Amino acid sequence: MLVPGVAYFLVFQYGAMFGTLVAFKDYVPFYGFFASTWVGVDNFTLLTGDEAFWRAALNTVVISGLQLVFFFPAPLALALLLHSLTSATIRRFVQSVVYLPHFISWVIVVAMAQQVLGGAGLLNGLLSDHGLHTVNILADPGAFKPLMVAEVIWKDSGWGTIIFLAALTQVDEQLYEASALDGAGPWRRFWHVTLPAIRPIVVLLLILRLGDILSVGFEQILLQRDAVGPEAGEVIDTFVYYHGIVGGNFGLAAAAGLAKGVIGACLVYAANKISHRLGEQGVYR
Repeated sequence: MLVPGVAYFLVFQYGAMFGTLVAFKDYVPFYGFFASTWVGVDNFTLLTGDEAFWRAALNTVVISGLQLVFFFPAPLALALLLHSLTSATIRRFVQSVVYLPHFISWVIVVAMAQQVLGGAGLLNGLLSDHGLHTVNILADPGAFKPLMVAEVIWKDSGWGTIIFLAALTQVDEQLYEASALDGAGPWRRFWHVTLPAIRPIVVLLLILRLGDILSVGFEQILLQRDAVGPEAGEVIDTFVYYHGIVGGNFGLAAAAGLAKGVIGACLVYAANKISHRLGEQGVYR
């Protein structure tokens, strides 16, 4: 049963690491990996001197920070609300409803946002009918980053509750009963019973999120980048796409991808060490 999963990681994860060789070459597909000219760290030098890359990196960090602050706690809060429901039938129904957006493609989600928030969308139609000023939110560079976070919260918060709900079911109900008998209210029960019980899971997911902090949703942003322009909508993933796939500068794009991977690995290592010092298990010992 492990063979398909192991084969996937060997071929598409570890095997794909061979492609990092492109970052150190003037890669030409016609010549291949070995015949292309070796340029050393020239691609990284060009990358660090490219203003567009630093702009994309800044946009990525800002969006990642907003997601960490607003999206990461959302599944936990939703899981706590679902766990507090006493009716199993209502809980299962609500879970099914909040899980559903995860299975909708980003193409559909962006199209729905366009129909509601676009220049000719539902919101502007209502504002126009009441004689109010209309606004195209999807084309507003200042609203782009909060909008990306809001879309992720709507789409994936329900799916993110699965692990938290599984952790909440492992909390001993007798602890809640004992704390209630001692006079603890809902907030104190959450702070002294629920949170300590699920803290290892929260720390684990936070560490893994830090490792992926420079990946903020390629499809979602690619579909909406042109509406606000690269100054506001370019991130590292779209920078790699437009410079590597579209522009044909494979070496520069590979250098950007390798730098992103190295930074993510360093963040995971550092966060894991900090969690150990705070008494948590982390991802690994």
